[in-house]
Amino acid sequence: MNVLWAPWRGAYVMAPKADGCIFCDALAAGDDRGRLIVHRAPHAFIMLNQFPYNSGHVMVVPYRHAARLDALSEDEAGALVAVTALAVRALEAALAPQGFNIGLNLGRAAGAGVEDHLHVHVVPRWVGDTNFMPVVAATKVLPQHLAETYDRLQEALAAASRLSSHR
Repeated sequence: MNVLWAPWRGAYVMAPKADGCIFCDALAAGDDRGRLIVHRAPHAFIMLNQFPYNSGHVMVVPYRHAARLDALSEDEAGALVAVTALAVRALEAALAPQGFNIGLNLGRAAGAGVEDHLHVHVVPRWVGDTNFMPVVAATKVLPQHLAETYDRLQEALAAASRLSSHR
């Protein structure tokens, strides 16, 4: 059996799990920057992942606390896809990735860290964005601080919103 070591995820795995929902709590906090919410749309929002796999790793989350896709209304499901597309456009403008991993983890067996509030992961990728550091030094190299990513995404999302309003 081959083993893939990901020690940089230890901070996430070992962190005490809070009561409640991280997404609902972030929405209620009223501190979008502190809670890493970069955009709020009518039915869904975009939030930076505090423990990213890569710089720019965001999650697109419906406002309504629902664990399954079929629990969303048509408007909510449509918004989830539209806001995911907006996140991709903003990440392209802000970080110029060469590709993306986009997906949902539905249920604990599928790897969902938050099982009861559906969310879409959008992970920017670049050719060569993996290296020897995780194996040799148990360190994941993220070339950009979350605060800088937040600011760049905010600018890109503001520009995308201006373009959308002119269509």
